[in-house]
Amino acid sequence: MPSVNKLYDEFKGKGLEVLLITFREAPERVRRTVRERGYTAPVLVDESGEVTGVKYGVFGPPTVYIVDREGRLLARGVGPRDWSTPAARALLEDLVQPRR
Repeated sequence: MPSVNKLYDEFKGKGLEVLLITFREAPERVRRTVRERGYTAPVLVDESGEVTGVKYGVFGPPTVYIVDREGRLLARGVGPRDWSTPAARALLEDLVQPRR
């Protein structure tokens, strides 16, 4: 997930929060995987799967959620995404723009 690391590094100071969320995984396994793969974004662990499964309908990783500042789910995408495409960049830039 190098594109997620890049996304996190680029947007963390612009108002876009990038989080990696694991579900139904043991915390030690998650720590080891984060270390081995070099993830830089914060990783939240939902060991039981109750939060991600019930609130956001996680069916299997990787799943991307776009949540607004009030915690409302705006979009969900299942499967890997390339966040470096012009369309993805335009979407993310729009999301971090201040709302009037």
